[in-house]
Amino acid sequence: MVFRQTFILSSLALSAVLIIAGIIWPGSNWIWLIVGPLIILGVHDLIQNKHTLLKIYPIIGHFRYLFESVRRELQQYFVESDLDGAPVNREFRSLVYQRAKKDNDTRAFGTIFDVYRDGYEWVNHSMAPRACRPVDLRVTFGGPGCTRPYEASPLNISAMSYGALNRNAVMALNRGAKLGNFAHNTGEGGISEWHLEYGGDLIWQIGTGYFGCRTPEGVFDPGLFAEQAGRDVVKMIEIKLSQGAKPGHGGMLPAAKLTEEIARIRMVPMGEDVLSPPGHSAFSSPAGLLQFVAELRTLSGGKPVGFKLCPGNRREFLGVCKAMVETGLLPDFITVDGGEGGTGAAPVELTNSVGMPLRDGLHFVHNALRGIGVRDRVRIIASGKAFSAFHMLRMMVLGADTVNSARGMMLALGCIQSRSCNTDKCPTGITTQNPARYKQLDVTDKGVRVANYHHSSMESLAELLSILGKDRLEDLEPADIQRRVSQGSVLNYAQLYSCIDEGCLLHTDCAPDSWASDWHQATAYSWR
Repeated sequence: MVFRQTFILSSLALSAVLIIAGIIWPGSNWIWLIVGPLIILGVHDLIQNKHTLLKIYPIIGHFRYLFESVRRELQQYFVESDLDGAPVNREFRSLVYQRAKKDNDTRAFGTIFDVYRDGYEWVNHSMAPRACRPVDLRVTFGGPGCTRPYEASPLNISAMSYGALNRNAVMALNRGAKLGNFAHNTGEGGISEWHLEYGGDLIWQIGTGYFGCRTPEGVFDPGLFAEQAGRDVVKMIEIKLSQGAKPGHGGMLPAAKLTEEIARIRMVPMGEDVLSPPGHSAFSSPAGLLQFVAELRTLSGGKPVGFKLCPGNRREFLGVCKAMVETGLLPDFITVDGGEGGTGAAPVELTNSVGMPLRDGLHFVHNALRGIGVRDRVRIIASGKAFSAFHMLRMMVLGADTVNSARGMMLALGCIQSRSCNTDKCPTGITTQNPARYKQLDVTDKGVRVANYHHSSMESLAELLSILGKDRLEDLEPADIQRRVSQGSVLNYAQLYSCIDEGCLLHTDCAPDSWASDWHQATAYSWR
């Protein structure tokens, strides 16, 4: 039983006992001085809409906020951490909360980073800053084959399915996307009515299970796809090849989280774990992938179509590049996920030890497209642990045109990273299908918080560009970010992440030595 129900029953029972005790022993009424305020506090927690945690866990939920405030104070004075250590991650989590709530997000007493520690990164400001407005930072998606291109925000909501999230969480994200004029990736679970409730722009993700556009046998159905992709709110289509937390593993929605509604949307039977196979059945080669991209573009009426992957075997992605050259077919975008990416649940070996980290994968994909001379025609989306504008900037100087955030958007919804996403017992009502929990998540309030977080992040990104003396995202370059590699030695990203020459892979004698072997072995008509 959820704690809120226990509180209500306990409060009623205790009140009855105290009333009876007051009648029998009038001298016991002083107990109300202790119990009364607690009951009032609990009732207040139940009726307020700002904190889902308190609605689900009245009274005891306050201890979490108390401990968090004490931890933040202690952290400021006593903790020095690795750049990606837990205290710093908590600092960014606090930043998201504050921006989502429109609280003051400034910091006193300087950075918590050890600026002389190996790995510290920064940007060098310009003595001639330029004005840059957040509203001017839009990115066009859609190549020559698109008749319905899309003007995207530099920051959008990364893929999270209805099923992994519940209806209220999906509606809150979509409401935020509508308010802030940015896009909401559906995840591979299909388009639900909750994705459509507020009319926010959608990126429809098609995974290996083809949920929402599959036959009873689980294979791709062109007719169902065309019906869904024709919706005005669907702005782009993304074919999911793999995700960072578990590349090559497929996906699974536990039967415990499968409702009749989700089963209907995904077109799967009730009572069983919903499995997404590791690989696609609609194509079996790099050239087949590009033909599938072209087919979906046609079926959708000319909307931008791309694919998402966590890069792994370099030779296989270079096979896709060879297929682009040989067939002339190009995706409109490629979403690059990092091996450090998050998910509801995945085997430890996969989360810790499989897939390229985002910066390496992003740099590789960017260079591969440069090597075949198509980088200017294919957009790149980066997906992985973006909390702040500096995180976005770091991805963009390595080749990203836009950034997707899942973790940041979930924190804006109120996620406390309890790591219970796969148990159906999420304490903040975001990743559970239990109505006693998810109905406590206020869609109106949380939607505004998602929009607030996006708005603040875009303002901060524009401010960083201004500080660098730039007014366009296209002007960013790797040399803009500096990294301390050792005491007394600082290198910029242009020195750490060297780019290959434009079109060099098209000429065998021009391919860099570190690329030549993989490029030679890659083939457009087989993954291996």
